Amino acid sequence: MSNKKRPIWQVMTVHAFLILFTVATLFPITMVIRKSLTPGDEFKLSLNPIPQEVTLSHYKKVLTNRDFDGRWLFGRQVLNSIVVAGLTTVVGVFLAATAAYAFSRFNFPGKKSGMGLFLVVQMFPGTLLLIPLYVILDQLGLLNSIAGLVLVYSTTAIPFCVWNLKGYFDTIPKELEEAAWIDGASRLGLFWHVVLPLSKPAIAVTALFSFITGWNEYILAETFLNDEAAYTLPVVLQHFVGDKSAQWGAFAAGAILVSIPVMELFYVLQRHLVAGLTAGGVKG
Repeated sequence: MSNKKRPIWQVMTVHAFLILFTVATLFPITMVIRKSLTPGDEFKLSLNPIPQEVTLSHYKKVLTNRDFDGRWLFGRQVLNSIVVAGLTTVVGVFLAATAAYAFSRFNFPGKKSGMGLFLVVQMFPGTLLLIPLYVILDQLGLLNSIAGLVLVYSTTAIPFCVWNLKGYFDTIPKELEEAAWIDGASRLGLFWHVVLPLSKPAIAVTALFSFITGWNEYILAETFLNDEAAYTLPVVLQHFVGDKSAQWGAFAAGAILVSIPVMELFYVLQRHLVAGLTAGGVKG
């Protein structure tokens, strides 16, 4: 490998491209921030990301929203989203990890077709499943409930999670498990004490995907929930923009508030994300 430095024009070209790409990526976000701080509900066509007037009224409106009974809605809705996303992550990762380990380590009839079916399930859009899912939840008495959403979101996230974890488990040498087996570890002990600790990057990616699935999903939540106190945050945001009125200021403020937990989660898990996404694609 040559130790010669790159020509200055190449370095400047690369940095100019990166700066331009960064600005193009962040510009829409700055427009949303500007609207959240600008009085009024109309979106101005100006490309200036700096607001001419600054107000926190939109944030106040979102944070202090109450229903006709005087209940504080935003706090309840944030809790709903946290519970739904958190339980979806726990259930989705647990079921996906156990299934992926079985597909990675055991040979059984239907193994290849089972993995193929996971891909087939991913081909169907969520809107196609609305009616059957609604009927199932209605029969189970889980409509307008957190448990119903968690059940639906977990099963929706599992196919991708299984594929991601299965690919990563394939990269873990079986000799490590064999050594622990000789030392007297059980199959559950191998999975819990050997495989899972070595799979933290892949588990981080899987957990993040499951969390985002439960945090951002709108269509199913809007269909299955009819009580304002049971809404998750995406449903709340949509209700700020209706057919007869559009409260863009409150919508922008709510969008910023809803994005904060996901950004924090990305920051916490960032060191695991690249390793998990790349290693999970080594073997399939």
